[in-house]
Order: sequence, then C-alpha cells, then structure tokens
Amino acid sequence: MDKKSLIGLLLIGVMLIGYSILTRPSKEELKEAARKRDSIEQAVVQQQLKAEQIKRKQDSINALNTASVTPDKQQEKLIKSLGDFAPAATGTEQKIVMENQKVRITLTNLGGRVYSVELKEYKTHDGKPLILFDGDSTRFNIQFFSKNKGIATQDLFFIPQTNQDYLVADQSARTLTMRLNAGNERYIDYIYTLEPDSYQLRLTIHFNGMNEVIGKNTTYLDLNWALLLRQQEKGYRWENQYSTIYYKYYEDDVSHLQSRKTGSTDLTTKVEWIAFKQQFFSTLLRADNYFTSAAVRTENRDESTGYLKHCTASISLPYDAKTNEDIPLSFYFLPNNYKQLKTMGHDFSNLIDLGWPFISWINKWFVVNIFHYLESVISNYGIIIIILTIFFKLLVFPLSYRSYKSGAKMRVLRPQIDEINKKYPKEKAMEKQQATMALYRKAGVNPMGGCLPSLLQMPIWLALFRFFPASIELRQQSFLWAHDLSTYDSILHLPFTIPAYGDHVSLFTLLMAISMLVTTKMNMDQTATSQPMPGMKGMMYIMPVMMLVWFNSYAAGLSFYYFVSNLISYLQQLIIKRSINEDKILEQLNQNQKKPKKKSKFQARLEEMSKQRGGNYPVRKKR
Repeated sequence: MDKKSLIGLLLIGVMLIGYSILTRPSKEELKEAARKRDSIEQAVVQQQLKAEQIKRKQDSINALNTASVTPDKQQEKLIKSLGDFAPAATGTEQKIVMENQKVRITLTNLGGRVYSVELKEYKTHDGKPLILFDGDSTRFNIQFFSKNKGIATQDLFFIPQTNQDYLVADQSARTLTMRLNAGNERYIDYIYTLEPDSYQLRLTIHFNGMNEVIGKNTTYLDLNWALLLRQQEKGYRWENQYSTIYYKYYEDDVSHLQSRKTGSTDLTTKVEWIAFKQQFFSTLLRADNYFTSAAVRTENRDESTGYLKHCTASISLPYDAKTNEDIPLSFYFLPNNYKQLKTMGHDFSNLIDLGWPFISWINKWFVVNIFHYLESVISNYGIIIIILTIFFKLLVFPLSYRSYKSGAKMRVLRPQIDEINKKYPKEKAMEKQQATMALYRKAGVNPMGGCLPSLLQMPIWLALFRFFPASIELRQQSFLWAHDLSTYDSILHLPFTIPAYGDHVSLFTLLMAISMLVTTKMNMDQTATSQPMPGMKGMMYIMPVMMLVWFNSYAAGLSFYYFVSNLISYLQQLIIKRSINEDKILEQLNQNQKKPKKKSKFQARLEEMSKQRGGNYPVRKKR
C-alpha cells in the first residue's frame, strides 16, 4: 500500500466520521427517543412480570367494582379460583430485612420471595449503594396444580412466623420462616437462613400435609425465576458484554449463553446451579441435590433503561407428592472474585471467563497467583500492573532477543538480496524467490525466525487481555488520572459520539496507540527485505489507529498494561541493538556460505541408488 492509497483511506474515514456527526440527531431528539424507549421498555417489563398476577386477580377486582356482587359471591369466586389457598389471596404486604456483614436482604410476604439485595461492601460507579435487584425487577414464582386449580405463589400472601422486621446475623445464624397456609395444618414454608459473614442465603421449601392438596401424580414443581440485571459500572457496552446466564450441569461442566446477543437454550438434563451473571457480580441459585431440567433465556435491554439484560429461568424442581420431602436450595449474591469463588467450591470460579482452555490455564496457574501475591504486599494497583508487566516481559526476553537477532541477520544480508533483485527481472519472480531462499540456506538464516518467537508470546498477551477486564480487584481502584482501572479513563468528554469510538477520549488508550506506533516504526526500520510485501507497511501503521478506536471504551488497566509493555519493548530493543555486533554477524554468515553443505540422508540415498543402477536415475544436485 503506497502513501497515496493510505492518505485516500484516511480521507474516506474522515468523511465517514464527518457525515455521521452532521447527520446525528439533536440532543432534544435523542432525549425524546430515549424517553420513548424507556417508557416502552418499562411497560414491557412490568407487563411480563405482572401478567400472571393480573390474570389471577382479575375476577376479584371485577367483583369489587360491581355493586351487584355481594361479599359472599366475591368469596365464592376466590374459593373457586384458588381452592384451599383462597385465604392467602388477600393481605397486606410486609417487608422483613435480614442482614450480616456482607449483604442486606429484604424479603416480602407477597410471594414469600427475596425483594431486594444490597452488597454492603461495594458501591456503584457513581458512589450509590450497590443494589443487585429490587421490587418488580425480580420474580420468584412456584406454580403447581391443587385439585385441578392452578396456583402461583407470587400472587399469594405468606405469613411471617416472627414479630420482628429486622434480623441481624452478626454472631450467629438467623432464620426466617414464611408460611403459605392451605388450611387444616396444611402449609408450605419458605425457611430462609442467613449465616454471619456469608454471601449465601439458604432456602428450604418445606411441605406439611400437602399430599392432600397437590396432585398425587406430581413429580415436579415449576419455578419461574427472573431478574433484570442493573447497570452497575460506567461503561454500559463493556459491562453488557460480560453479562449473561451461566449454568452447571449436575456432576458435569459449566457452560453459558452468548453474551453479545439475545439467547436461549433448554437444559434437558439435571442442573446443579444457574447464575445471572454480570461483569463483577452474580446472583446464583443452587440446588443441594439438582434441578430436574431448566430453560434459560436472556434479552438485551437498551442503555437508556438502566438495565443490561432480562434473564429468565424456567426450572423444574423435583417433588415427591407421597413423601412431601423438603427441597433444599441456596441463593448466592456474589462478587466475582476468583480467589473467593475458588474457595467456595461447586465450580463457582468458572463464572469468571479467563479465556479459551489454554489461555485460561495460563491465567489460573500463573497470572492469578502472581497478581494476588503482589496484591498482598503492594496496595497500589497501578504499581502492581507495572511489576506484572515487567515480570512477563523479562520472562519472554529470550524470545525477544532471538527475534531481534534473526532480524539482524536478515538486515545484514540486505545488500546481497538487493543484488538478487537486480539480477532477476519482475517476470522471473519464481527464479528470484528460489535464489533468495538459496542464499538464506547457505547463510544459515531462517526467514521465519523473527516471527516464531513473537507468535510464542501471543498466549501471554491474550491471557492478560482476558484477565484485566475480569478482575474485580481493579474495580474503583485509581491510578494517576484514572479513577477506576476496571473501566475507561476519560480526560475529555466529546459533545458528540463517534461511531465505534465513543463520546470521550481515553488518555491511556491514546498513550498505548502512540507507543505502539513508535515500536512499530522501530520494527519496520529493522525489516531486512528491500521489497516488503505489498500493503504490509500500510497495515502496520493502520493497526495502532484501529487499537485506538477499539480500546477507547476498554478497561483503563488493560490499556495501561499495553502502554507499559510497549515502553519496555522499546527499551529492550535499544539494549539488544547495542549488544549485537552486526559486522560480526555478517562475517559469520559469509563464512557459513563458504562451508560445504552436508547432503541430506534422502539425497545420499538417491545418489547411491543411481550408482547401483548404472546412473540411470538423474541426481538433483544441491545448490
């Protein structure tokens, strides 16, 4: 790619950006569109979450609004629609708080469910309490048939078996029982237990006398669990990319839905746990035994709604109508800290995506351990990133040295390659290539010697690319001008949005791109061939620009790592350059060309066969 082509491409890019800016809607139009989208999204969500409740209570609402219907008839309709559970259809909503050192959990007697959860040790990106979910943004509804009548627990009022509305588990575990009565000592209990200093909320579903109420042929109960994932971080796109549903098959592997788009799947075999996972936090439901099966689904939400995704899980709970055995479950309201999740077991640590299997292996066995060791002795995470970068650059220094030395060999052979280029015209490209390769063989130079060491360094590069964005340790940790190393650092907010780039300028990303441009220029100056591959030079310069666009909304810690890595690479190349004597390398290569080349075993065998057969087989002479 020549200079004119490069300038043309840059001009086209500028024109496209300018066109997008000129045709961008005004702020008033954007606000109005966002308001409409927000209203529509909220309406859809509320409709989905309350559809069954509205349908279930419609008869009673109509009865109350009709003067001709007597209280006796109202009661009769309730009894017909809910049977033994009719008394639980009316009541007053009551909320009870359970709290320990880590979580504050609010439960409601309407549906007997968890109403909201706050992680006390964390804040949102703007300093507000970190609420995982609250109110109608969540659903926990068990459905079953009772004497041919459909029952949905989310519509019914449970009776708390306590007079307290605030339970603190600071020294010992606290238990709260929510009871759903069905008359005559028949009831369903939701027994919640919270331990001190724990992210786990145990839920035991206890049945008493329900074999007379729930159908005898019932082998499972339907649990509908749903959650709207709230945006907790500054960068919506980055956080949404790391948010999806994870699930673990019973006594098997952990898997997940694709995070970039709406997705769903049917889990037709036993499942141990299901998690609604965000970038740094997860809400997880685990069965002490297993779920019979499940169907999970995610739907993306618009940024203007304040939510990332709507996650739903339709779960089959194993149930024996004859024995009425308890169903033991557990909620976990978790920060995605790899070290903590690893100690909790149940493969919870797989909630953190550390890359493909080989890349993940590098992270789990090397990067994580080194990072946590540095974390134990150094409090500044920017310094930790610098030390981690230096460590890995020193680790791959032998490969960098071999790569540079191979480049030096190619560089000192450049005059001889130029002579070959002059000797053969363009129409004899094959002969020119053969002569060039013959020169490399005689001199003992591998033209791929500079590429292979660089390729061997790629796994570490990719491992750290996956590690930094997944590290909750960097969350809200400041360094220099960056207030939060887990999201982008903005030094300038633009009054418009550039497609694929954003509406801000990240200084660490800008420094990374500049340092990459400098190291690219240095590497190109060391290129040995006088006639490089067409377009390669232009691509080498375009790459830093592309990285500038891609990384502008990435984690500042990641951009800072690559910036430091480029600086160290530049210094390493200066040191290596001074330590290598190119005159001695050229002298050695010239001596190699004078040495006779040993025949390969294959060639020697062909010559021997030719002699035995009287020379009838032509022998290809080694050049």
